Amino acid sequence: MIALDAVHVTAWSPDPAGGADRVVTLLHPLSLRLDEPRVAVIGANGSGKSTLARLLNGLVLPSSGRVTVDGLDTARDGAAVRRLVGFVFTDPDAQIVMPTPVEDVALSLRRTHPDARERAQAARAVLARFGLAARADQPVHSLSGGQRQLLALAAVLATEPRVLVLDEPTTLLDLAWRAVVDDLVAGLEQQVVEVTHDLDAAGHADRVLVVDEGRVVHDGAPDEAVRHYRTLMAARASRVRDGSPS
Repeated sequence: MIALDAVHVTAWSPDPAGGADRVVTLLHPLSLRLDEPRVAVIGANGSGKSTLARLLNGLVLPSSGRVTVDGLDTARDGAAVRRLVGFVFTDPDAQIVMPTPVEDVALSLRRTHPDARERAQAARAVLARFGLAARADQPVHSLSGGQRQLLALAAVLATEPRVLVLDEPTTLLDLAWRAVVDDLVAGLEQQVVEVTHDLDAAGHADRVLVVDEGRVVHDGAPDEAVRHYRTLMAARASRVRDGSPS
């Protein structure tokens, strides 16, 4: 397994409501190592889950501290890190950039398949593995939401990353397509770090992180982590009902 390490990491962004020297803290100081086959990250909206996920492949760089993947620093070795760590967004339209599925997967294969004809053949083979062969030349906008998410996964996995980071990949899907994507992810040989609101899916992980207000407030076995998260959310809901600050 590849080790993903965060050492004294923080993340912040400029405060749009403040002056030039005001910032919003996205993640408070954090140190951890992720080297399990399946890690789930759960937490409320805006808790810092997606920031943590993006730190793992260099889409977001730490404001302080250091993130490494297999010893490679995301700040210095970003391209090499992204070859090791693939990333799938919640909304597939955020990463599908070509007009047809075969062109989109082929774009991911430019480095490994410099010959255009071979690249197109390889792209079609990838699409066939994901059940999208019949859609290869159709406009992307004609695909269903579930098919577009499969395409996004196919394009990322075509590059054969060692680790796959998923940022709520089933949030925009109906129950049928959620099951399809969940089954596909469960069968992957890659290490997986999945940000999710699906507590059943989190229950199948080897390790679960609970993130709240920019902090990892629990880190452990799935049953304990999910129980901690439910208690945390129940307490927050009670405060909201009582009109207390959250």
